[in-house]
Amino acid sequence: MFFEDLSAYTYQDEDTFGDSESFRALWYRPEYVRLNVGWLEAGRPYPTGPVPAGFAERLRGVQRVQRMNVCLGVHACDLCPGAEAPEGNGELRIPGEAGIAYAAPFLITHYVTAHGYRPPRAFVDAVLAVDLDTWAAARWPDVPFPWVPADAERLLE
Repeated sequence: MFFEDLSAYTYQDEDTFGDSESFRALWYRPEYVRLNVGWLEAGRPYPTGPVPAGFAERLRGVQRVQRMNVCLGVHACDLCPGAEAPEGNGELRIPGEAGIAYAAPFLITHYVTAHGYRPPRAFVDAVLAVDLDTWAAARWPDVPFPWVPADAERLLE
């Protein structure tokens, strides 16, 4: 699925965070602007080049602690040969400037490390600014994302 970098996210109306240690979840209509980053597709050009040291590892760290919009199916990387293509499920949300969140597919780290994808600088800076220790310490009912509205619906069991 392709979306141009920094275009408005329109894939889903709501955001759903799932707890990585239970089946609990919360969902809500975001009150922030969501911008696409890293939605690559075979046959479509994308920016390539180096990323700062530590960027890919920080992105992996976010993936370890954030479960976002996980779906029933998986998406295989169509930039890789068939049998070798890794699969991803879900998305990431990275807080940017006030009122903005970046929406990236779970395969974004693979795109960076295996295909040389270079995300927009604003996204790179936002990922590097994530406080992974704080996010990793969050336990249900908290989620590792700062802009969950107070009226988010929480599925507790």
